[in-house]
Amino acid sequence: MPVKKYKPVTPGTRQRVGNAFSELTTSKPEKSLLAPLHKKGGRNNSGKMTMRYRGGGHKRRYRVIDFKRNRDGVAATVKTIEYDPNRTAWIALVEYPDGTKTYILAPQGLKVGDELMSGKGAAPNPGNTLFLSEIPLGATIHAIEVRPGTGASLVRSAGTYAQLMGREGKYAIVKMPSGEVRRILLTCRATIGVVSNPDHNLQVLGKAGRKRWLGRRPRTRGVAMNPVDHPMGGGEGRASGGHPRSRTGIMAKGQKTRNPNKYSNRLIVTKRKRK
Repeated sequence: MPVKKYKPVTPGTRQRVGNAFSELTTSKPEKSLLAPLHKKGGRNNSGKMTMRYRGGGHKRRYRVIDFKRNRDGVAATVKTIEYDPNRTAWIALVEYPDGTKTYILAPQGLKVGDELMSGKGAAPNPGNTLFLSEIPLGATIHAIEVRPGTGASLVRSAGTYAQLMGREGKYAIVKMPSGEVRRILLTCRATIGVVSNPDHNLQVLGKAGRKRWLGRRPRTRGVAMNPVDHPMGGGEGRASGGHPRSRTGIMAKGQKTRNPNKYSNRLIVTKRKRK
């Protein structure tokens, strides 16, 4: 997916690098697969702000995505490749022979008219969903389940992929995008290929207003606060702020925050790469 550099006709377009959207085939979503999406503004169910610097943004409607892909042995035809405001990857509208339509995460290279399959016996082609027990070793995969039948929860963002390294008993050995190597049950499903829109990280918003449209408010630096508000606040003039840390005191460079008793620790073969 190419990106395009905008002419500097305004200050907001001087630095902007945007997506060309050349892979998309329509601008109108399937109405039957839309659901309301209410603003949260960083608040929880009791109204307390639990995430700062959230709020505003353009109105959105949720696209109902089929993360389970459990209609086995039935071929689905790709109808459109679409933009989804709720995620970084493109989505694809697929239609089954009985007329049922669903959205799926679009893998890179998927075209309108392609046929997709899922379940046992499906070919290991991009977009097909198979059990980890049937995927060839070394294949690139995405949209991976953690628990059988619950739907894909890993490797879903734009341009990401994991690699099936091997099998060990009832587990598959999968190398994640972070570099972590972990075990996942062979009865879990995964989709072949790389997630679409790999150039998403090359975009430059160009102005603060575009960030506001995405629902992100301005962030106040810790060194600009008072000592009562942040560990890095206070001092005469422009003080450096001391050791980088969060508002709650967690060190920003190297402090381990993972729970040593986390249930999935036993499934990790190699921890993720470190700088």
